[in-house]
Parts: sequence; C-alpha cells; structure tokens
Amino acid sequence: MKHFAMVKPGTRVDLGAIDPDFHEDLSKRDPEVKERLDGARDTMRGLQERLYAEGAQSLLIVLQAMDTGGKDGTIRHVMRGLNPAGVHVASFKVPTPPELAHDFLWRVHQHVPCKGQIGVFNRSHYEDVLVVRVHDLVPEETWRRRYDQINEFEELLAETGTRIIKLFLYISKDEQKERLQARLDNPDKHWKFSVADLKERGRWDDYIAAYEDALTHCSTEAAPWFVIPANRKWYRNMVVAEIIAETLREMDPQFPAVDFDPGQIVIE
Repeated sequence: MKHFAMVKPGTRVDLGAIDPDFHEDLSKRDPEVKERLDGARDTMRGLQERLYAEGAQSLLIVLQAMDTGGKDGTIRHVMRGLNPAGVHVASFKVPTPPELAHDFLWRVHQHVPCKGQIGVFNRSHYEDVLVVRVHDLVPEETWRRRYDQINEFEELLAETGTRIIKLFLYISKDEQKERLQARLDNPDKHWKFSVADLKERGRWDDYIAAYEDALTHCSTEAAPWFVIPANRKWYRNMVVAEIIAETLREMDPQFPAVDFDPGQIVIE
C-alpha cells in the first residue's frame, strides 16, 4: 500500500490502495518523531511572523475527515505556539436558514483568511459534495456541477494571494470504532458522542466513494489534496506540520522594508 502523498491532478484516487496505518516504521517514542514535529512547528512559527508582518499573502488549510478522524486534535497539536492574532479557525456545521438561502459557497467565502493570516477550515465547502451527496439532499446533477464550481472558487483565491492546502485525515473503519468506543468508555468524552455518528458510520462505503470522487476531481495545481494516514495521531500531527511548514517555505514571506534608518533613531 502507498503512504501519504499529494493527489496528482488528473489522477483517480483509490483510498483502498492507501494504508491509513502507515507510519514509516517509526514509533511514537522515537526521538525522530519529536525532532521532526518540533522542527516543523518552529519553522511554522518563524514564517508565520513573516507572513503576518508582510501582509501580502494568506494561507488556507482545509481539514476533512470521517467522524472521529481527528480534525480538532490536529488543530490543537499542530497549530500550538502560533500567534493567535494571525490564525482564524472556522468550523462548518449544518447550514443555517440564512446560509441555505444563498449559494453553497457564500458562507465559506466569508471565512477565507485575509492577507497576513492563516485560516483553518474544520470541515468546509466540501461538505456540499460529501454529506449532501450521501444523504441525497440535492439532485446528482447539482452536486456534480459543484466540483467545477469549487475548483473555480479555489483558483480565484489562489490568483488573489491565498495559498491553499487540503488535508484528508484518513482513518480506517476499525480505528473509528475504537475511537467511538473510547468516547463511550470515558465519562469526560460522553459529550463528544452522538447516536447520529452511528448512523453516519453505517454509510461508511458511501462516504468513501464520495471522498474518492472529491479528491479525484478537486485536486488541482492551485489547491492540491493530501491524503494523510491518520490512524496514529502522533504520525498525523507530524506529517501535517511538515506539509504546512514546507508550504510556508515555498510562500517565502518577507519582513517588509522600513522607511527609516534604525541607526539614526535615538529613544530618550
């Protein structure tokens, strides 16, 4: 089975050929894991300061996963230490009546990060080709058109200064079972459990098919998808941090030039 990789535009995604338990033969306590995670987060912190100061580019990170896939945990562990003034997290739940009265991208566009910011989407506009498809909420011709509409939307963002990376945190059905059971076994986690999650779990194969199509049709040069093996949380965090750090390096934000000579200024 393959390990994680960027989904090459134009290629067909087969999630069955990707191992959600892949971890490079590393262990959680391997010193290399801490070294790589800490190094990536240090890089993120330094480049975020430049991004914020430069105020010319923005970064949008889209997180999608099955229930219990680890979106919240990824945000909590990977984004640790970043300047909160420069990070905005938006969670997209069931659309409200005003949101449903607009086009499906309306509520999303309002949360796109402004220049100098990092935006994180916890779920996203992709729910409108995933949940909407699985639950047959709109006709097939409607959700199929949305692939092109999403690509055009993301291309617009990229052309106007927003770098986009999209991360599918891929867990196995057995791993989801263990995580749901853990929520039942721990009273402090009962609030995170919902009977509705079991109904969604019954549609596992339908969701896998929907994800495969979304990843296939919507991984572009402007906004690539990455499939992240996420059974092991520590490995997921390390890989996500490294992808974000590398993306920020490629963006290469710079501190702006000042219009004064610091050596000529005396503060009394």
